[in-house]
Amino acid sequence: MSRLRVIIAIAVSYFVFAILLNSVGTVILQSMESFGVSKPQASALEGFKDLTIAAMSFLVASFIPRAGYKLAMFMGLSMVLVVCLATPIIAEFWVIKVLFAVIGTAFALVKVSVYAIIGQLSNSTRSHSSLLNIVEGIFMLGVLSGYWLFSLFIDASNPASLAWLNVYYLLAALVLCAVLIVLSSPIAKPAQDARLASESNEFLAMLKLTYQPLVLIFILSVFLYVLIEQGIGTWLPTFNREVLGLPVNVSIQITSIFAVSLAVGRLCAGVLLRWIPWYLFLNICLVGMAILMMATLPLASEGAGAQVKSWLDAPVAAYMLPMIGMLMAPLYPVINSVMLSAVAKSQHAQMTGLIVVFSALGGTTGSVITGFVFEHFGGHRAFSLSLIPIVTLLITLFFFRRFSQQQTQLSTQGVTPHA
Repeated sequence: MSRLRVIIAIAVSYFVFAILLNSVGTVILQSMESFGVSKPQASALEGFKDLTIAAMSFLVASFIPRAGYKLAMFMGLSMVLVVCLATPIIAEFWVIKVLFAVIGTAFALVKVSVYAIIGQLSNSTRSHSSLLNIVEGIFMLGVLSGYWLFSLFIDASNPASLAWLNVYYLLAALVLCAVLIVLSSPIAKPAQDARLASESNEFLAMLKLTYQPLVLIFILSVFLYVLIEQGIGTWLPTFNREVLGLPVNVSIQITSIFAVSLAVGRLCAGVLLRWIPWYLFLNICLVGMAILMMATLPLASEGAGAQVKSWLDAPVAAYMLPMIGMLMAPLYPVINSVMLSAVAKSQHAQMTGLIVVFSALGGTTGSVITGFVFEHFGGHRAFSLSLIPIVTLLITLFFFRRFSQQQTQLSTQGVTPHA
């Protein structure tokens, strides 16, 4: 029973953060509608979210084991609770920036704690993998819920209304529930060990890994993938609104197809990769992404959905474009898996740090670039530019496979590559 209570605590916490983190595309659209900010200004919200996650991931590495996972989760959730209550009261764009900075900071505390707690609750690789997939599945459920939850608070007849900010009162209630569940859960404090004395060297150890060609090409691949995903995912509600002319609430609701596509794509990839080599499979996905993008954008004519009242009446382009998520979904986990399998387990922590940092940088860069191009050249041009990182990723994957094969051969022979 105590194990189940802990699982519920981390699952509920992850569910809440899934809604908050992935609301950035919706909030960007509504910030432009309600506060009159430009697309480049609105795109900064991605940076407030991602860069704080990256920065805090380093800072909390030595703090969390000392403070305990329960306290870290309590602190993170409490910070979010306060800012969620403050956001609709202040109702200014600057507080939206603070909101996402706090969400990023808190998520770093919660994610590190959740992953460590999963390790505590698991006594085998299979058990760990099973529990992690359950928690990540609940995260995806939160992502899907978020699109519909926000759309319920948007006044379709007056998109500039600030009524949508009232959603944060409901989210604050959910966060409060998560706080109470965490406090009542028997989450064990980790035992202190000698390794904590060297935590300050964790960042330097991570940087040393980047001297390896395999790691360099890996972090470039991660950066490019997240650049594509966030560039599309963050600006998809705005594309639906401004290019297709869909109502604001429908623009947000139909974006949930993107999240569904990501979930289905990863589930299907888990089965298909049993028979298809990963390199061939990822190349097929990337080529498919390029073809889908080139086929869909010409169908996305200006104002095609101007008369749409329900998302079921939306033009075909509104359905086709989010389906790119199914093709891009396998890329990120497969690249990470290949990389982690090619290095010693003792280096997994440092490698995870690199993944977090360059994922955050890629997400912010993708959002900012897409927002800038969207503002000055239009949505068609902004989304068509994703073909450049797609082609570049095809090139980096070629070298990534070559270097990973060399690394595996060296490991088999008992040779350790120089850092």
